[in-house]
Parts: sequence; C-alpha cells; structure tokens
Amino acid sequence: MKKIVLLSALLAISSALTAQEVQGPDGALKVNVELKDGNPIYSVHYNNKIFLEPSPLGLKTSIGDFSARLKQLGHQVRTIDETYTMPHAKVSRVHYQANELVCNYLNEKGDTLQVIFRVSNNDIAQAYRISSPKHTHCIIEKETTGFDFPSYTTTFITPQAPAGDGWMGTKPSYEEEYTLDEAIGTPSRYKLGYTFPALFHVGNDGWVLVSETGVTKLSEGTQDGLYTIAFPEKAENGGVGDATIAASIPSLTSWKTITVGETLKPIVETTSAYDNVRPFYEPTQVYQPGRSTWSWILWQDASCNYKDQQTFIDLAAAMGYEYILIDALWDKQIGYENMPSLIAYAQSKGVDVLLWYNSNGSCNDAPQGPKHRLDSAPARQKEMAWMKALGVKGIKVDFFGGDKQATMKLYEDILTDANQYGIAVVFHGCTLPRGWERMYPNYVGSEAVLASENMVFNQHFCDKEAFNACLHPFIRNTVGSMEFGGCFLNKRLNRNNDGGTTRRTTDIFQLATTVLFQNPVQNFALAPNNLKDVSPVCVDYMKTVPTTWDETRFIDGYPGKYVVLARRHGDTWYLAAVNAGKEIVKLKLDLDMFAGKTVSLYKDDKKGEPQLVTLKVKESGKVQLEILPQGGVVLVNN
Repeated sequence: MKKIVLLSALLAISSALTAQEVQGPDGALKVNVELKDGNPIYSVHYNNKIFLEPSPLGLKTSIGDFSARLKQLGHQVRTIDETYTMPHAKVSRVHYQANELVCNYLNEKGDTLQVIFRVSNNDIAQAYRISSPKHTHCIIEKETTGFDFPSYTTTFITPQAPAGDGWMGTKPSYEEEYTLDEAIGTPSRYKLGYTFPALFHVGNDGWVLVSETGVTKLSEGTQDGLYTIAFPEKAENGGVGDATIAASIPSLTSWKTITVGETLKPIVETTSAYDNVRPFYEPTQVYQPGRSTWSWILWQDASCNYKDQQTFIDLAAAMGYEYILIDALWDKQIGYENMPSLIAYAQSKGVDVLLWYNSNGSCNDAPQGPKHRLDSAPARQKEMAWMKALGVKGIKVDFFGGDKQATMKLYEDILTDANQYGIAVVFHGCTLPRGWERMYPNYVGSEAVLASENMVFNQHFCDKEAFNACLHPFIRNTVGSMEFGGCFLNKRLNRNNDGGTTRRTTDIFQLATTVLFQNPVQNFALAPNNLKDVSPVCVDYMKTVPTTWDETRFIDGYPGKYVVLARRHGDTWYLAAVNAGKEIVKLKLDLDMFAGKTVSLYKDDKKGEPQLVTLKVKESGKVQLEILPQGGVVLVNN
C-alpha cells in the first residue's frame, strides 16, 4: 500500500514538473503546456471552455529534432507591460499587457529549445528560440506547431493558390475566395492548405483567429480538427529560393498569434499582429497618410497617358486629396522624359504623386512596366534617387511570387531602401502584412485580398461584393492594413459609366466601406464624372473622410452577413454598417460614443438612393438602425 501511495506521489510530482499554465491578466484565457512522452503540447481554454485541444509544438531542423524525445529543463515566467504608438494602423496607441511563459527543453543532441507563450486577455503569441553550444546556424525544415479545434468548429478561411497559377502566372497573391461556416477538415480548393489569417467558429463557445508574422501558412485540416503550420510551396517565386527557413543561432522564430473570444469583439479589435514585433529602423521623415485618385481602376491601361493623368490630378485637387497614383505602364505610355513635368503639374495643384512598379518580373510573365527597377540594390537605389529628386512620395509595387524567405527579403529590401529616400510603400499582388505597420515606418499597406479590380473584370465579384465586405473586417483587415482600392460611385464599372460590369450595392454601402476597410493611403475608385453624376451627399462625404484611426470598436455583425464597426479619428467617430443579406437588417444598438450628440446619418431611402439627415441621439446612446440589402449606413458625430 505504501508503495502505491509513493508511486502516486512521484507521478504527481512528475506531472507538476512537466506541465505549466500561463493565464492572461484577467485570468479568463489560459494556456497549458506539457511534455507528453517527450513531445511538447499545449491547449487553450477561455472561461473554462476548451478552444484548442492538446496540440503539437516543436521544430525539425538540420541540426536536430526539437519536436520529440525532449527533456524538460525548467521554465520561467514574467510580466509584460508596454505602451507603443502606430500612426498608420487601426489604433494609434496600444497598451500591451501579457504574462509570458518560457519552457526550456533539451533535445537528444544536447541543444536547447525554448517554447515561448505570451498571453494577454484575449491574445496568445507563440514563438521558439533555438540555442546550441556547437552551431551558429541551422535550417528549419519543418514546424510541427498545430491548432487542434473541437469537432464542432466551423471555418472562415481562404485557400492557398498554386504557385504560377492565375493571370500571367502571378499567383499566389492572397486573392482567393473564403469559405463560410464550413466544417473543419473539409479539403481546400487546391489541396495546398490555407493562407493566414484564418477564422474559426468554435460552436456556441466563441471564436478563434489564427495568424502569424513570418512566412508560413496552414496545412490541410484533418477530420478531427488539426491544422498545422506549413512552409511555402517549392514552386513559389518562380522556383527560386528554398522553401525552408535559414536561421542564425541563437534564433527567435516568427510569432504565431491566436486571438480568442466568446464574441467577435476581441477578433475585430485585436492588435496581436503588432504586439510582439519591433521597429527595424527609424523613419527618415514623417510619412503622410491620405486619399488618392487613380485612373486605372475604371479607365484601365490605356489611361496611363499624360492627358488622362492630368485629368485625375485635377480630380484629386477638386476633392482635396493628397495623392494621385499613376499606375502601370507609365514608363512607356508617358515616358521617363515626361514625368518631371507631369509630377510638377500635380505639385502645382497641391497633389503629390505615387508611382506603380513591377516588383522584379522574374517570377511571372506580367508584362507591365517599369520592370527590373527594384529587384537589385544598385537599380533600386538609382531609381529611388530619381524619385526623390522629383518629389515622388510613394510607390505601389506589384507582382510578388509567394512567401519564401527570399521573397520576404525583397519586401524588406524595398522598404528599407525606400525609407532612406523618404518614400512610402504600398504592396499589391502580394503576401499578407505581418505586423509591418510597426516593423517598417514607411509601410502604408498591402492588397493581399480579392480587391476592387476583380469587380471590374468579372460580374461574379460585383454580385459577391457585399458578402466579401462582410468578411474582411473579421478576418483579413483585422490583422493588417488592406489596400482594397474601393468606393465605386459609378453604377457601371467602365470609363464612361455605361458598360462593363454592374455594381449591385448602394452608394451609401460604398461610403461605408471607406470606414470598414482600413488602410492609411486609400486609392479610391472615383472618376471625374462623379463630380456631376453622383449626389452631392456622397461627394461631400468623400471630401472629408479620413484614412487613419485612433480607435476601432466592433459593434455588431456576423461574417458574410452584416457588420457594424466604429472608428475614431481625433474627436470624430465614424460608424459604418453594411448588409450582405436579402432582407433588411434591423438593429438596436448601444452607441455610447454618440450619446447625447447630434450626428449626421447617411442612409439609403426605400429606393436605395442616398440620404443625409440629422439625428439627435438619446443620452442613453441607444440607436435603432435599418440597413437595406446590399445597402449601408454611416453615422458621423458633428
């Protein structure tokens, strides 16, 4: 009997040594980490409900296996309390509080793996650190980190596209369509896994958003709900570069982020992408956000000529916009020799210039130029010196080849060099931004979404516009700036507003997307004819809407159905709502930011035409709203 009692006591001590728990500051979110038969695993609970079942951890590398047959060396805990600012994100000031757990393990070759968890009230950040007395570098060949969801979970995720697929071989570019409440384990469209971020609905318990700050994606899910980290496909970047990750030692990996909530509020408001990254360099100047016109979205390639660009410069000046984006083919259809006078014309109107570039041209067959101006340091620096001399303020760089480490280095090189010349950077046809708003002070946005151009190309995407708009605030745009290029006020998406695809949504819906879609430089899809053929209600609104926000709040909604979101710029609150359904959405909302105030209410009349009325909000802040199908609402405090 004594032997049995002693054995039980030893087992209890052993379990205590190998299992640790770390909680968020308010105690609701908990992560349990343990070593089971030499394999590190973790699980996640929120308010005592399981959100991630025991899931694998670890790395497999060229110097050894850090995922199995490990021995525990102990652990450390500490508290993190930091405040930081970001002028170009969805919030301007973040107070990050978290508890950190570091578990130390020894592998069979005598090298050390640290498993790091940082847990705040609704966010988890997880990374690894490898150290070795014998090695100075390694290749991370596989990451075994997994996310094992309960069987009743459904997914809102988008598939990884095959490398070299799509127009002129330009994919992957994070432009695939999302699933809606699909069962876990359902095979993805291309059987290549999924891109980040990924949203999971854990039955009646709540929601989980998974993303990361490095070069990885999600694997195909198993029938019992396990998704694991997967590396880029070998064919990405035109086959150039390794699909594994080279790392110096000691090495800290990128952060996986897991946001957990019983409602969608923590998902929409998360700052997890930024909390654990750091600025790579100081800005050489203050980079100004702003609004921009661009001819290409409606007038297409032929419009990239001197005269048409002057027309859109005049439109930007009439709207009071800060920028014009001169898009692809300017090098041939306008010519380098004519750019100084065109840029001077814009500056004479109080409008600054953004220029389009092809990233490198080596990973696809996209013919648009300028090409081969940014893919090597000598060419890049020569081009940027030319831009700086003319006063060009920013670049839009298109057509990247995937997520390999070599491709990510090109992003970093472009950003780093551009900062030296005072040039802001927007990426297009590109990967997900991964905390870049904080890492690179001259970074101002990425496409990485099924954006506005697809509505011009195909009626299907016009028909699905409202559905997609009700996804992005919950998934793609919640983790990073999203350069959508939207707000069409043409009914027909062509040059003369008389042909091409047909917009299904109302004008007020379009106004609402200026708030729903966050990006510090907004290339709005306006056209010169809108000054005359659109209600002054819409034009006047578009003259004043900001592009940067000090605060973001989720109000109500469900992915793919409807969304109500509020953002604050200085002392002014904007509330935007859109409806993707076939029936009117009637809502009773508590809007404390408008309590007792008089607000401007932009809404659709019964025929879907724009109206502007004044609304006096009760001291209680309670407001009733009706949103038409394919329609929208915007409230602005006066």
